[in-house]
Amino acid sequence: MENRDSYLKSERAQEWREKLRKSKNNKERTLQERVKMPEADPQLRIQSYVEVNSGLSAEQAQKEASRCIDCPNPTCITGCPVEINIPKFIKRIEEGEFLEAAKVLKETSSLPAVCGRVCPQEKQCEANCFYTQKLKKEPVAIGYLERFAADYERESGKISVPEIQEKNGIKVACIGSGPAGLTFAGEMAKKGYDVTVFEALHEIGGVLKYGIPEFRLPNEIVDVEIEGLKKMGVKFETNFIVGKTAPIEDLKEEGFKAFFAGSGAGLPRFMNIPGENYIGILSSNEYLTRINLMHAADKNTDTPVVSGKNVVVVGGGNTAMDSVRTAKRLGADRAIIVYRRSMEEMPARVEEIEHAKEEGVEFMTLSNPIEYFANEKGQVNKVKIQKMELGEPDASGRRRPVPVEGAEEIIDVDTVVVAVGVSPNPIVPDSLPELEVTSWGTIKVEEDTLQSSIPEMYAGGDIVRGGATVILAMGDGRKAAQSMDVYLKNK
Repeated sequence: MENRDSYLKSERAQEWREKLRKSKNNKERTLQERVKMPEADPQLRIQSYVEVNSGLSAEQAQKEASRCIDCPNPTCITGCPVEINIPKFIKRIEEGEFLEAAKVLKETSSLPAVCGRVCPQEKQCEANCFYTQKLKKEPVAIGYLERFAADYERESGKISVPEIQEKNGIKVACIGSGPAGLTFAGEMAKKGYDVTVFEALHEIGGVLKYGIPEFRLPNEIVDVEIEGLKKMGVKFETNFIVGKTAPIEDLKEEGFKAFFAGSGAGLPRFMNIPGENYIGILSSNEYLTRINLMHAADKNTDTPVVSGKNVVVVGGGNTAMDSVRTAKRLGADRAIIVYRRSMEEMPARVEEIEHAKEEGVEFMTLSNPIEYFANEKGQVNKVKIQKMELGEPDASGRRRPVPVEGAEEIIDVDTVVVAVGVSPNPIVPDSLPELEVTSWGTIKVEEDTLQSSIPEMYAGGDIVRGGATVILAMGDGRKAAQSMDVYLKNK
């Protein structure tokens, strides 16, 4: 913090600001190269949970912000699910008004420090940047700058609270404290509602806490964002399962007028192949939850996790990358991603794949497990891998992987983590027979409003989408809050 403050007061910073004022030529801006995010050394980081990305310095942030040419039609905003005023907050950074930049972010985002770390900007706001669309060059590093502004505010100790309308005394409930729920809660609090978030687990944060390792998203960051919501008046109840601890009807009797279901997708999927029930084969959901939330990496804990020297993680998404990189940090000699499509089809963020490679993760692409074997104690010790090739496109538009006849191999393994997707949490739908759900178990909602078949019930995030990104869940929370506000005022 002192280094940043001293930099802002330095002659060098003043010279830089003067240079910016004099140089408003967009051509000069577009010739600048995109900033590179400093990173912890791969060999050091796999021995701890230190955050991989180290964040930008004030000088780096201002220089990168100066690349923004302030488009008359900022398509970056349309690419953001929560519609952050991106040019506005970037200009504040360029001018050295870092705390003001953070305030701009908080106008529409309840979790800017989180989004700056885990949001796939390369597929959303940055994909819509002028540089990407028109110049075919690297976009402005919007995500890095969002993280910088949020971190600067936190480290300054001058954390702002968004403007809150006069309290209206209307009680609303949020089911689940993941990104959808936290965003919904923040938006409703701004509108003056009395908001209570009910969380089934003992810690607040949902997937932000149990699903994302600290080397990508430190718990401290999530806790600060949650503390900000508490300052806005949001209440939290932990160890409370809506539909089990108490039914919706009881909450209605307590005065709650409307509900938002953001209970996520906590049911793991498996592949239903021979041997999948052997000891040492876990879902990614269990593996990451026990390690991230229950300290299972500590051998002295009551519930230590099984993690061997040869670990196979099945899947190619961000959760698979989190799992395999966690295995490296738990001491695996070989940590292998087994993915049935090619590297080009892998859905994980490019940054996460590159970090995994740097950390020594092996990739077996166009490969699929078809059978597991175990020792006399029932502990998995081998897996049979079927080689695949890409055929015709499937419903997702990606080429369907098909087996290569006779191309199989068996490899040694101590632990297998299956990361092939999740299913919606069924507790809320099961407790409300009148609530309409899809064949996948997701809650049916109106696309424009996210209102369910029960008028006072709204839903968003993975309980509706079946599995998506943090920022899409946040977008749902914001949209649901806007719709619920209209519904309650009309009612």
